[in-house]
Amino acid sequence: MRLSKAATLALIVGATSFMSVSLALAASDCPTLAELADWGENSTGDISVMSGGSCQFPIKMRGTVSGSDILQKPLHGKLKKLNIATYEYKAKARYKGSDTFAIKATGQGPTTSGTSIITVHATIK
Repeated sequence: MRLSKAATLALIVGATSFMSVSLALAASDCPTLAELADWGENSTGDISVMSGGSCQFPIKMRGTVSGSDILQKPLHGKLKKLNIATYEYKAKARYKGSDTFAIKATGQGPTTSGTSIITVHATIK
């Protein structure tokens, strides 16, 4: 029997006495508030993550990502490149506060192309 994503997440969250809730969040996108510019312009974004938790940060600029890399590593967590357009941020356990990282991405949009720096400010709760 296959479960829907919501049912699977409910089972995982319901089993918190056996596993951490952060495991349930590992596959989901970071709650993001971002000001994404066109390719060739720099952007900023804000994410929220629980202490010890992780989430994915996809590059959501219009068009196609042709390359990306970590430009600035976070001080209070780890940033891992999952593929050309998606990164996973994992906050340090027992840390609450803020963190910052930056991704350098190159791409082609409907009207522009170029390299952009995406600076992300994380709030760790």
